[in-house]
Amino acid sequence: MSRSVLLQLARDSIQEVLEMKRTIDKSALLNEHPLLNEKIATTVNIYISDELRGSFTSKEATKSLLEDIVYNAKKSAFEDKSFTPLTTSEYLSCEIELLLNTPDGVMSEKDPAILKD
Repeated sequence: MSRSVLLQLARDSIQEVLEMKRTIDKSALLNEHPLLNEKIATTVNIYISDELRGSFTSKEATKSLLEDIVYNAKKSAFEDKSFTPLTTSEYLSCEIELLLNTPDGVMSEKDPAILKD
């Protein structure tokens, strides 16, 4: 099963921090996927073994979808005050859930762990 562009963006955002290097080509993504320019509020939830491991939600749609996903993925992985920052091994075994707060309602998408238990 292929990963959606939005879930891949969330994964890549976390991976950038873990690898300490920029890998996301934002301009290419914006050119290829114009929807990423839209202002849409998101929530990124991280789960390990079906237990919440991090979460961050935008209160309002003030950033582009691309920027919102990148920001919220990094916040949920490394700055959720209820949890310690995500480690590389946790990243490889975590599921990522992305919720989009659209005018038509909330859309949800979940990405399975890279490594299965």
